Amino acid sequence: MKRIGFLTAAAVILALGLLAAACTDDDGGGDASGTPSATSTATSTTEVTADPVIENAVELVEQLRPSVVHLRTAQGVGTGFIIDEAGYIVTNNHVISFDNGQPAGEIEVTLSDGRTFDAEIIGRDARTDVAVLQIDATGLKAVPLGTSSSLRVGQEVLTMGNALNLVGGPTVTKGVVSAVNRLVDESPVFIADAIQTDAAINPGNSGGPLVTADGKVVGITTAVLRGQGGIAEGIGLAVSIDLAKPVVDRLIADGFVNRGRLGIFAAAVSRATENNCLIDASSGVLVTSVVADTPAATGGLEDCDVIVEIENLSVDNITDLFRALLEHGPGETVDVSYIRDGEVEVIVVTLGKSPN
Repeated sequence: MKRIGFLTAAAVILALGLLAAACTDDDGGGDASGTPSATSTATSTTEVTADPVIENAVELVEQLRPSVVHLRTAQGVGTGFIIDEAGYIVTNNHVISFDNGQPAGEIEVTLSDGRTFDAEIIGRDARTDVAVLQIDATGLKAVPLGTSSSLRVGQEVLTMGNALNLVGGPTVTKGVVSAVNRLVDESPVFIADAIQTDAAINPGNSGGPLVTADGKVVGITTAVLRGQGGIAEGIGLAVSIDLAKPVVDRLIADGFVNRGRLGIFAAAVSRATENNCLIDASSGVLVTSVVADTPAATGGLEDCDVIVEIENLSVDNITDLFRALLEHGPGETVDVSYIRDGEVEVIVVTLGKSPN
């Protein structure tokens, strides 16, 4: 691929120590044949399909409440949610970790019925800010996990968490999906598929569920953006559940995540112009930079290549890329298919070890 001969400025927002850069995907529509349908006219309007609306927030909160838990460690409080009657709880890694990355020695979990338990850390993944705990308790209610890939900007969502550790139980807020595919990149955290919402989020909400009208979790609340000078309002972030699910599964199975490494910086193909790339692809992952002396560099990947498949796993977006690198760990040899100058090419690389 050729670089376009101009630069585009990118805005950045500082958020509680996390740097978030916009990374939205815009999908175009139309008849594949290029021919207007029989019902199309110059004055016709597009019918908008209604998004799921939270019609009864009170009922949804009552459904959700038994699954949301209060977490307390020596350094503060946070939130988690039960995903299995065996006592597995999902939260943010930063909720149960010290600033130096070490895990909290004691974690107290309080259920909605007032029962309190000591939690065991099953596994932590600093890169996605996801952690799994477990308590030995009976009578637990798990909240179902949904999918985040079908979320639409403007769709209503609800979140519940222990905002500011206020007395009287968790706080409930409602808002909309403000944006999808946000990028949070502040070492060691690298969340490639964050959901932005205007539902009010405050310290203590971290680790709580972001829920749609059907009562399913689509995100894990992780941060609130304040902007430069603290003047931004209504900008919160959640780890998408599609990104978190395979991490949670791996943490429960192994206690850690051992992901493979290609050695690239990547972005959605919709950001080709701002990365000075001229591409011929509507999906995939754009290579914005190749790190020297890595599998990608050795294999011959270049800036502006578009990765579309890894070892028979389709890569339509950054979440797919991360999932593929979870599926294939360090030391595995994989085929990587990519588009360059409109042609699909394949290289064979042996994956390195990604930092956790």
